[in-house]
Amino acid sequence: MNLKNKYLDKHFSATGLTKYLFYASILAGIGPVSSYAQQNYVSKVWVADRGNGTYKNPIINADYSDPDAIRVGDDFYLVSSSFEDIPGLPILHSKDLVNWTLINHGLKKQIPEEVFNTPQHGNGVWAPAIRYHNKEYYIYYPDPDYGIYMIKASDPAADWSDPVLVFPGKGIIDPCPLWDTDGKVWLVHAYAGSRAGIKSVIAIAPMNEAGTKVTGPDHIVYDGHVDDPTIEGPKIYKRNGYYYIFAPAGGVSTGWQLVLRSKNLMGPYERKVVMDQGKSTVNGPHQGAWVTTQTGEDWFLHFQDKEAYGRVLHLQPMHWIHDWPVIGVDKDGDGKGTPVLSYKKPNVGKTYPITTPAESDEFNQRTLGLQWQWEANSSGRWLMTGENGCLRLYAHHTPDAKTLWDIPNILAQKFPADSFEVTTKLRLTPNEKNGAQHAGLVVLGLDYASLSIVNQGDGYVLQQGICKAADRGGVEKNTVITKLKVPEVWLRVDVHNPGPNRASCTFYYSLDGNKYQAVTGNFIPTPGKWTGAKIGLYATAEKGSNDEGYADFDFFRVTALNASETK
Repeated sequence: MNLKNKYLDKHFSATGLTKYLFYASILAGIGPVSSYAQQNYVSKVWVADRGNGTYKNPIINADYSDPDAIRVGDDFYLVSSSFEDIPGLPILHSKDLVNWTLINHGLKKQIPEEVFNTPQHGNGVWAPAIRYHNKEYYIYYPDPDYGIYMIKASDPAADWSDPVLVFPGKGIIDPCPLWDTDGKVWLVHAYAGSRAGIKSVIAIAPMNEAGTKVTGPDHIVYDGHVDDPTIEGPKIYKRNGYYYIFAPAGGVSTGWQLVLRSKNLMGPYERKVVMDQGKSTVNGPHQGAWVTTQTGEDWFLHFQDKEAYGRVLHLQPMHWIHDWPVIGVDKDGDGKGTPVLSYKKPNVGKTYPITTPAESDEFNQRTLGLQWQWEANSSGRWLMTGENGCLRLYAHHTPDAKTLWDIPNILAQKFPADSFEVTTKLRLTPNEKNGAQHAGLVVLGLDYASLSIVNQGDGYVLQQGICKAADRGGVEKNTVITKLKVPEVWLRVDVHNPGPNRASCTFYYSLDGNKYQAVTGNFIPTPGKWTGAKIGLYATAEKGSNDEGYADFDFFRVTALNASETK
């Protein structure tokens, strides 16, 4: 095998010095360098930095919901909800608030492990908060069924501590700590009505000095039932003698950004709506983080709910008038802003290269790209990476699984843009003792669609599966597309954007990697449980045995729609 050609030709995005270092590392026997591909990655389907000193929203057109962010020195760090996905708590890094890189995850497994070893759609990590205190980074995150946890690290890109249960209880959500100037430590939070039997209120509880335990009862400091229903996601700050609680209200897709302020931590609090949709196209603009640059500029990061595309990340300018923040652009001067779609980039004192979170993966490395997540706590025996330049997924049997909605070993990532194309090549090597084995490409949500190779007694077929209302026990309906002479096929899905916040998918297959045949009919992707739709790879088995078959995926390439020459 020609090692140089195999690795360099497959690693299509490497150029110049990067390609040379990649090749040199392989010949030296030390394996590919794992960090450069993430750091230097530039999406082919969505780039927010316009390259002329301005940016466009969303700054990340992917499902990073409930964002919180901080600045430490010249570095910005952002975390978001991850729900059932593992690894969880994605941690992103930026130098300028526009160009972001996914650098780590705070959770390698979710606890209790015995619960999260099976898919728990919509449960797990809800809206987190990240803070920096005494030269350590803290993340507080809620599990709506167990309470508030805390993890910490001296380096956000390194290993984080095991979770500590700070505030046990059902329905206690959306925490944010405050180390006050008098040395006292507090935790502001909300309630989930589905678990706690109450919602639309904000409460504050005292913590110990280490921030590891709530030490007394919480007290409701704001009731939003009249003016601000479904208020949640609070973030607390202190400025000019005021305590400020930034909180979304009014519902995920229809709400507004509220700010509360008081000279007394426990209130009473004044309220002000500081941003809403107005005449913009950005619905429900709220829930996020206030950050200040090194040059003194104020900015606000928040999400927008775009249905199957998820809750995507926006960046808004922010300024202060009479000790109230105004977020976005306030054209009529009423103190309430509306979101911008394009704006001058933040002034951070320098200019930095364009970069985006990784999407494509050539599977040449021994570790997966950080964009990949499982549907439950992962088992080390589900995959092998970098073997002959492929990802090998073992055809795992999940007892009692009725559809792919019940499968833990789907390896998936977020939709990366409004319109894009994904192509992969796979080969199935089944173990006949395990019965029918399926390996393929899936668009996963409350409804899902898949295209897979299946081994049958007399050979192999390419099969499409579609399931509606998978979360409510929907049955997967399968259609044989064609018989296969060999268990090898190229699979493709195009995601189109036919209208605001709407998506449509068309699947294709190829037997030679050149000419692609469309599968009849479009599939309309749906969100997952509190998430956007995901696109992923899988290998499953009908029965268990003392060994498992496997599927080798040669690459996973995200490109612009219609970028390929033939279909």
